[in-house]
Amino acid sequence: MSQPTQKTESEGFTPSPEFLSRQKRIDDAINLRKPDRIPVAPLVFMFYPTRVKGISNKVAMYDRATAYQAYKEVVLKHNWDAAPPPGSHPAGRPLEIMGMKQLKWPGGALSDNQSFQWVEDEYMKQDDYDEVLADPNGFAVKKFWPRISTTLAAVSDMAQMPPLPLLFLSESYSLPMVFGKMLSAPPMRELLKKALELADAYTEVKEAAVHYSMEMMNLGFPVLFGSIVLTAFDYISSCFRGMKGSMLDMYQVPDKLLAFIDMFTPLPVWSAVMQAQATGNKGVLIPMHRGAAGFMSDKQFVKFYLPSFKALILGLIDAGLTPIPIFEGDYTPRLDYLAELPAKKVIGHFDVVDRKKAKEKIGNVMCFWGNVPNSLMCTGTPQQIKDDVKELIDIFGHDGGLIVDAAMGIPDEAKPENVAALTETVMEYGLYK
Repeated sequence: MSQPTQKTESEGFTPSPEFLSRQKRIDDAINLRKPDRIPVAPLVFMFYPTRVKGISNKVAMYDRATAYQAYKEVVLKHNWDAAPPPGSHPAGRPLEIMGMKQLKWPGGALSDNQSFQWVEDEYMKQDDYDEVLADPNGFAVKKFWPRISTTLAAVSDMAQMPPLPLLFLSESYSLPMVFGKMLSAPPMRELLKKALELADAYTEVKEAAVHYSMEMMNLGFPVLFGSIVLTAFDYISSCFRGMKGSMLDMYQVPDKLLAFIDMFTPLPVWSAVMQAQATGNKGVLIPMHRGAAGFMSDKQFVKFYLPSFKALILGLIDAGLTPIPIFEGDYTPRLDYLAELPAKKVIGHFDVVDRKKAKEKIGNVMCFWGNVPNSLMCTGTPQQIKDDVKELIDIFGHDGGLIVDAAMGIPDEAKPENVAALTETVMEYGLYK
């Protein structure tokens, strides 16, 4: 398997020798070969680069160009083997325009230097299952969108109209008047205004992201993923039913939950393919929210989580994409299931796991990325970081198949001296003779 590809030469990018050298180093690690040196690459940035520059979280979310300049400076300072992709945290202005209820963010309901927060709730009720399964698009427009977005309430009002009147009124005399009346209503006028504002905000965010990605690539740094999706269970649990709701559903309405999972399973692959076509990048990040030990038993994992996860992984591979699951929480009890995945096709980024068991069970299956503890990055000493990185290299690195990073990317509150210690230890201790 090759390392996730970037823009092609025909699209205006010609890889430099530095870019090709870093890409080969990562490619070797992914394919469980020995590179010249173990790669060191943060999976994501949230607010660490802007925080060390004295830039508030609010500015980072509302001024993407400023945030990406901080990203670039940190990557150049440490000379990592890849650049974290843009968009690790959402942009503030589109959230504000849409009146999104599932997030709180600095510059919105939170103070300027708080991190954004997911607001989990039962945005879909258990009583909604039958309607969702019968008419998912209708449910989304009529009920779900207004529950998560104040701006989309007007769309819901329009969608409540019975199906035949619009068909009945679709002729040259009445149609202009029907649409004129609909669009002149105050809620629709406000929606149209917001739509234009959102289009402008989206264009600004997109242009900043493209500029950052292309600039980093031209400076010689691969960008490791261009798509983000969730497994079907995680979409349902995180975005629709909430953790409490989805856990109760496993006991109270398991057949309906499984039917919704089956309906949802193909959608992340479709989304990833669309994103990959837009970005020219084949890497697909998969945050794994609920599959860790502590959320469900092995029996529940096999029944409710594993089938859609494997379908996602295999679907991405079949589409020529590279799955990068970030295994949030403790995945030690799940290692036997991960060992069943196709070899050298997946990059596993680990938060918490028994390293020796991981080496034993999946060392010949997937590249291990991570997992220096975030707590150590924030509260430990440089020497503790060095010792932990050396242990990681001693377990995984000497046979190939290791990329070093903190457990969840570089945390916001990481000590700069610890980030430097992590990087320097890999550069010195991770060389192959």
